[in-house]
Amino acid sequence: MRDKPVAAGKSSFDLIDREKTFAIIDVKPGSSFLDLACGVGKYSIEIANKIGEKGTVHAVDLWEEGIGALTQEIKAKNIKNITPIVADISKKLPLEESSIDSCLMATILHDLSKSEQTSTIQEVASVVKPGGMITIIEFKKIDKGPGPPIDIRMEEEQIEALVAPYGFIKVMGSEIGAFTYLLKYKKETLRRRTIE
Repeated sequence: MRDKPVAAGKSSFDLIDREKTFAIIDVKPGSSFLDLACGVGKYSIEIANKIGEKGTVHAVDLWEEGIGALTQEIKAKNIKNITPIVADISKKLPLEESSIDSCLMATILHDLSKSEQTSTIQEVASVVKPGGMITIIEFKKIDKGPGPPIDIRMEEEQIEALVAPYGFIKVMGSEIGAFTYLLKYKKETLRRRTIE
C-alpha cells in the first residue's frame, strides 16, 4: 500500500443509514472490534459508544494524520476503549490471532490492488475468531453519486469470491444508502471430524 491511502480524509460515514447499519453490525458489549482502514475514526467512535467500557475497538490505518486526528479526539472526549494503530492493513496486523469478535471494512476494498485485497482478507481471517463476524461496506456499482470511479467499484459477487476461500459465510446483505451497500459474513467455526 501507499504511504497515504487513496481516499485518505474521505469517509462513507455520512452516506449511510447509520441506524440501520449499526443495527446490522450489532456489536456486542464487552467484545473486541477491529475497524480496518478507519481513517479519522468516525465508525470507531460510534462503535466505542456501543461496545462499552469493557470492550475494545482497534482502529487501524496506514494514514498517520488520520490516526493522529483520532488520537486527539479520543483524548478530548476521554474515550478509553479505542486503541489507534498505524499499520498497513495488507500486511501482518499487530493483533493476536483469533482475538477479534467483529471486523468492519468500510469502503476500503475497492482502493486495494488485487493482491492487497487477498492479503488483507487473509489477515482478517487470521485475527477474527471462529464464529466471529466481518462487515464490508462498499459503493454500489453505479456511475453516479459520490465515491470512486465505476471501474473500481465492487459487486457483491466479487466480494463473495474474495472472502469465501477464507471460511466466511454470508449472513446477510443490505442496501444502507443511495450509494452504499453492506455485506455481513460469519467466520466458519472449526468443525470436528467424526470418526467412523
